[in-house]
Amino acid sequence: MSVGTGTYTPNPGAAPVGRMIGAQTALETRMLLRNGEQLLLTVVIPTLLLVLFSGVDIIDTGAGKSVDFLTPGILALAVMSTAFTGQAIATGFDRRYGVLKRLGASPLPRWALMTAKTLSVLVTEVLQVVLLTAIAFALGWSPHGNPFAVLLLLVLGTAAFSGLGLLMAGTLKAEATLAAANLVFLLLLVGGGVIVPMDKFPGGVQTALGLLPISALSDGLRDVLRSGASMPWGDLGILAVWSVLGLGAAAKFFRWE
Repeated sequence: MSVGTGTYTPNPGAAPVGRMIGAQTALETRMLLRNGEQLLLTVVIPTLLLVLFSGVDIIDTGAGKSVDFLTPGILALAVMSTAFTGQAIATGFDRRYGVLKRLGASPLPRWALMTAKTLSVLVTEVLQVVLLTAIAFALGWSPHGNPFAVLLLLVLGTAAFSGLGLLMAGTLKAEATLAAANLVFLLLLVGGGVIVPMDKFPGGVQTALGLLPISALSDGLRDVLRSGASMPWGDLGILAVWSVLGLGAAAKFFRWE
């Protein structure tokens, strides 16, 4: 039996960009969720902090239930742990081992690779928010406010921390990124309004800390979810500035090799 000409003619070529981004996003997410160290940072630590400080009266969180003060800050910490610390470390070692260089030479455009990494961060954050929200409700959390304002704060916070994480990963050596990212995580955990109220710091220090993205995110979420504010424009403005600066600097100074 004869076979018509062209029946098995190959048709080489790259897949559509959307499909490549989806595949790379799924791969990045699986790698993140399989990494024990990253799971500790992104899931276990925020969960333990929420449960511990909600159940034990260690820090004076002011009037009302401790969980109402802590939950917005822990949600902000979860965003920072994934978008900044986790992404900076993972991308830094991808760069060191030549993974980024090889992917940059593949049909997947470099901007699409960064998009996939960002989408992977968003997927992980959704899982974090669902888990932490469920635990907070079990502890007696009573949220208020505008859900759209919460979503906008989380998106801008993700953009700000993602830009800063990529900037660090693309300019420092992997070992330096590992040390610096974890150090920044610890410092901002203490001084970013996550578990320690900002009014516990001296006036000048409080003003400076209030300009940090973690402080703007935690305070903005707290204003909405605890106090019922409609739209925390000041905190949104701070996060927007950090987003533009971080992503712009990452795009300009990121080194693929």
